[in-house]
Amino acid sequence: MDALLHKLLKNDHQNTIDAALDFLFKAESGAYDALMESVESASESTVIEHDGAPHDALLIALPILAWTRFTIPSGAIAADQLMTLSAHLYAHVLAPDTRLAIAPNLFSIDQLPRNHAETFAITQRMGQAALAATSLRPTTNPPETAPFLADTRYLLAVVTAAQGAPLFRWQASQNPTDRDEALIQWRAQATPTIARLLPGCGVELLLPEAYFVACREGDRQIRPTSIRAAVHYLTHTLGVAPAELQANIGSFSEESLSDRVDEYRIGFTLGSNPEVVYGIVWPLYGQEDDEELRGGTVPDTTPPGTAAVDGKTPLEEILALLRECGVTEIKYHRERFAMEFCEDCGAPYYPDRDAELVHAEMPEDAAAAPEHFH
Repeated sequence: MDALLHKLLKNDHQNTIDAALDFLFKAESGAYDALMESVESASESTVIEHDGAPHDALLIALPILAWTRFTIPSGAIAADQLMTLSAHLYAHVLAPDTRLAIAPNLFSIDQLPRNHAETFAITQRMGQAALAATSLRPTTNPPETAPFLADTRYLLAVVTAAQGAPLFRWQASQNPTDRDEALIQWRAQATPTIARLLPGCGVELLLPEAYFVACREGDRQIRPTSIRAAVHYLTHTLGVAPAELQANIGSFSEESLSDRVDEYRIGFTLGSNPEVVYGIVWPLYGQEDDEELRGGTVPDTTPPGTAAVDGKTPLEEILALLRECGVTEIKYHRERFAMEFCEDCGAPYYPDRDAELVHAEMPEDAAAAPEHFH
């Protein structure tokens, strides 16, 4: 299967892979998970011959959580900043005797590879650059990125080593604590450089990992930050206390007749005004939808100030985060909604107090946001 996947990816036959995944998703979830794991592995890792010897190459992502009331930047990275980040990766994250090539761009999720075939092509190209010690050119004319108060930015790199040799520091030592130490040092050393790339933003660095694992972790970790950033923005922009906001939560599914929950959407209203002024999407990943179905009931008595902790279902975590932020008026609509979007702008619709799906619109007299930081 790996050989067949390699051939399909090399020849850009993404449609064949998608058709197989779509069929298995509906017919056999275990087989779907197995094929997806194989597809991701085949597209983010490869073996490249260099100087007559085989070398392993792995595409890695370096997720950065960012939040601001301004626009979160993306784009080209200066050569001196790229060298500084490379040095910190060699010093604290990568195993000895590895080679590295970093793409000279800070990517938003809209600018990452769109499918597995594109990921495979990037892995091949950057792996060759790492082994040949050649520099990469910045991406020209990247797609526009949607403005969010909290979002993830990514650095992409390929790390190579002799076939079978470790790629990460914690693999070389086989000491599980080295993984935690690598994250501590990476944050301490690289955050000043990343902060200069993202002026006006709060930032938190996650551990560099294999591409798909890192992207999923970035998506998961940005969700709580999105709620905190939204409440902070609304209270300061509208000049209200958190207790004056109401959060209206709906569960959404891509298939209208399915019990599966694919994401939650939170529509914020203000005081007695029924209009939704802002919205947040909280996507679910992996087994999280099954956790929601097992949970059964919605907790109503989580004390204010209770932080979200491990062991909560996603819905319980959302409720705890809202109350932690001071939002006490929370309404959960128990019906399942279809994932509807605005036909004109593509924005998701959010539930209001009456379970109607509407566009989120800030009041006309509110300050325009987000804006660029100067």
